[in-house]
Amino acid sequence: MSIERDSAVTLKGNPITLVGPELKVGDKAPDFNCDQGLLPMVSLESMGDSVKVFNVILSVDTPVCSTQTKKFNEEIAGLSENLKIYTVSSDLPFAQKRFCGAEGIDKVENISDYLGNSFGQAFGILIKDKGLLARGIFVLDKDNTLKHVEYVNEISEEPNYQSAIDIIKGLV
Repeated sequence: MSIERDSAVTLKGNPITLVGPELKVGDKAPDFNCDQGLLPMVSLESMGDSVKVFNVILSVDTPVCSTQTKKFNEEIAGLSENLKIYTVSSDLPFAQKRFCGAEGIDKVENISDYLGNSFGQAFGILIKDKGLLARGIFVLDKDNTLKHVEYVNEISEEPNYQSAIDIIKGLV
């Protein structure tokens, strides 16, 4: 059974109901299973013990999501070999790959939550009745403890990059 919760998240001022728990700094990150196209499914357990950033967006085909993904590719991807950045959306893996190829995004890995919304439900960022993810950033240390959590209050706006980047730099 999924947990539905009213949240402070809105889309162009309209309240959004999210599915899943509201995670907080200090929580252990929940496991999930997502698709990477023709590659095997990916889970938190399969990602190893690197510092991880989950850059969560609605779709690569929207301007704010595009900007958000490019920002992480440019700003932090080269900080450390022990840092892995994943853009998570409900886009098909092939659309994610097309977008990154067209935009020259080569330091961020994509994972797709279109099969079952496992990530969205586990991280409490699935928009009820839409099958899309709200906007957010989750930073995990090498032990998969959440060190930064941002559920962006207004989905049409960008996240607080600097807050996440400061935490990431402190971990790598």
